[in-house]
Amino acid sequence: MRTVLLAFMLCSCLHVFAQDDAFHYKIEKEVKASQGAVVSAHPLASLAGIEVMKQGGNAIDAAIATQLALAVVYPAAGNLGGGGFMVAHLKDGKNVTLDYREAAPARASRDMYLDTAGNPIRNLSIDGHLACGVPGTVAGLFASLPYAKLPMKKLIVPAIRLAEKGFAITAAEARSLNSTQAQFKKLNTEDNAFMKDTPWKEGDILIQEDLANTLKRIRDKGLAGFYEGETARLIVDEMQRADGLITLEDLKSYRAVDRTPVVFNYKQYQIVTMPLPSSGGVALQQLMGMVAPYRLSAWGFHSVKSMQLMIEAERRAYADRAQFLGDPDFVKVPVKQLTDAAYIRSRMNDFDTTKAGSSQAVKAGNVHESDETTHLSVMDAAGNAVAVTTTLNGGYGSRVVVGSAGFLLNNEMDDFSVKPGVPNMYGLVGNEANAIQPGKRMLSSMTPTIVLKNQIPYIVAGTPGGSTIITSVFQTLMNLLEFDLSPKEAVDAPKFHHQWLPDEVVVEEDFEKAPLEGLEKMGYKITSRGHIGRTEVIRNVNGQLEAVGDKRGDDSAAGF
Repeated sequence: MRTVLLAFMLCSCLHVFAQDDAFHYKIEKEVKASQGAVVSAHPLASLAGIEVMKQGGNAIDAAIATQLALAVVYPAAGNLGGGGFMVAHLKDGKNVTLDYREAAPARASRDMYLDTAGNPIRNLSIDGHLACGVPGTVAGLFASLPYAKLPMKKLIVPAIRLAEKGFAITAAEARSLNSTQAQFKKLNTEDNAFMKDTPWKEGDILIQEDLANTLKRIRDKGLAGFYEGETARLIVDEMQRADGLITLEDLKSYRAVDRTPVVFNYKQYQIVTMPLPSSGGVALQQLMGMVAPYRLSAWGFHSVKSMQLMIEAERRAYADRAQFLGDPDFVKVPVKQLTDAAYIRSRMNDFDTTKAGSSQAVKAGNVHESDETTHLSVMDAAGNAVAVTTTLNGGYGSRVVVGSAGFLLNNEMDDFSVKPGVPNMYGLVGNEANAIQPGKRMLSSMTPTIVLKNQIPYIVAGTPGGSTIITSVFQTLMNLLEFDLSPKEAVDAPKFHHQWLPDEVVVEEDFEKAPLEGLEKMGYKITSRGHIGRTEVIRNVNGQLEAVGDKRGDDSAAGF
């Protein structure tokens, strides 16, 4: 059955709170709780996580239910047709990292986005069917299930309800859908739920029957309800109506991978984060290791000295990312050397406190070999903590909705090095280590992270933001651990970003002027832009969970 759309103006009613009412709800930016807390990109998704926790679920149950709900209420990034990473610390002390990053289809090839002269074809890896990697999200949810307490049949209930009965969209969602209408109409082979003849407005009710039916197939048939049978056939039919590459065999053979976590110490804290093919873990370890010997706390939050140190650390970490990092199942990455303490310290040997560094001079280290994404954070009272970052890559991914299945497909193929040395949509430069190969997983910047204090979950953090993800998580952790900001202050503080190339410091528009003027005098090029990231943080202080949703979007905290 085709998707049905209903519409009415909700006006101020959107600010009346009712947990089980998808038509009247409130965005909660800060919540304190004792039993469980969830922060995600949408209030209804956070409430879905709390709903299953109240039914006896733990933090992993909540993370699964929240991800499924985001696929309904936050289509720009929440998804069934994308992929992601999960970092979890379990109450028994075990750390778990699951990789359900998308993979290149078997028919993908190294030069598939180049013209006959060897130059990248504009937008071919970004728009439409050819940009889609094999989705991993559903496999990741089922790989998470052994650590949960409730069956998938219960965890998927809130998502089915939201898709089938509908929900009121926010003003931000209306603006986002309106800005993408032309691409939806250009890139899709069939009408879909997001296409509308009149502009979307706050309070419009979106009912997604096709998506509800897809979710029901997952409920009834498990993993095979997505990667085999009717849903798989619909995906392949969609691919064949245009120029997509994903086949039934690609879908059936996809597996989530249990990776070894990146675990390292920062002063009295232990950091647990994501390994490759996420570059976030390696880069975060390098960043925190490079700044650890310096007196950041004494220099102060957003002082010229502390900002310069962090910028120069970012420059060096991103230079290494571009040169060395890729899918470890396909290329040999010198992770041990890149994260060696002596190597990390040596990267700052040429750091000059009196002037700006240069990306022309700062290259990748000498290693000897012998924006659209979404994040959710969860904690429970039992000692479980979960950080999950998932993505479609760009906003609404490829903008292709699978006909009669109701979900969007990713455009993650752009995260490969389409041509080594040529920037992707986020300006990131890659090398041969991240070149396209069939079955390979594209390098990611997603950095879901847990901080332990005395082996107890202390902070859960993560953010969307493409290439800015790593630096946003890094700065948020520094804000909390070094500058003693509150979780709300740490999340809402304006962010800055340097990624080696281009050689510039990008700052949010509301950044204070004084430190920027100081940096400009040292020779830094400062570029202003809109929002950087949407960070979700939970901090545990003696059993009280402080959950904060980023001010930059509809992000919302929930707890009990």
